[in-house]
Amino acid sequence: MKRSTLSHSFLNVVLVFVESSLTLLLRLDPELRKAAYPLAKQETVVCLRLYLPHVEVYATFSSKGVLLDANLPVGRTEPDVIINAYSVQVINAITTHDSATTDKLQMRGEAVQVKLVKQFIMQLGLGSLIQSLIKKFKGDKSKSKPNETELDKKRDDYKLRIKEQQTQINTLTIKNRELETTAKELQSKQKTLTIATVVAAIIAVISLIALFMS
Repeated sequence: MKRSTLSHSFLNVVLVFVESSLTLLLRLDPELRKAAYPLAKQETVVCLRLYLPHVEVYATFSSKGVLLDANLPVGRTEPDVIINAYSVQVINAITTHDSATTDKLQMRGEAVQVKLVKQFIMQLGLGSLIQSLIKKFKGDKSKSKPNETELDKKRDDYKLRIKEQQTQINTLTIKNRELETTAKELQSKQKTLTIATVVAAIIAVISLIALFMS
């Protein structure tokens, strides 16, 4: 029976689309970046052999993202991990994020790297991206609304400012009263001095009159 295959040109178009989608997902989903980091650090190469249609794709994890190609990367003689599965199985693993579904994929390679690839596949998908965006939105929303601790701190700051302003007002009021008292004392002294001066002038005038009449 002749197996179903994809033409080389159509496969390249698909790989470009998928690679761009992965780049976008990695940019938007921090959990996916976290899952891809150890694979990128080791520059892991994964060979994905799909059936119905028959496709063989190589995914290279690097600092630039996940690079897809129909051929093994230059300088590599074999991939680190090989996945053999039907296309439906891969789609189910990506969409369900279920460990049991992911375990159904036949993977060969070093145990540690196989485990890392499984973790990446479980984190991959539109559902994970939506969850990440929701968390990010909720995080930004929670940042915009201060929590109870921040509200208490702001209340304490306001109370402290009001207390400081009240203290300044009381100090100014006391100084104002002191100035009023000083002004009244000066006015009283000035009045007493004026009266004394007038009395002294009257006495002097009477004394002069009495002197001339004697």
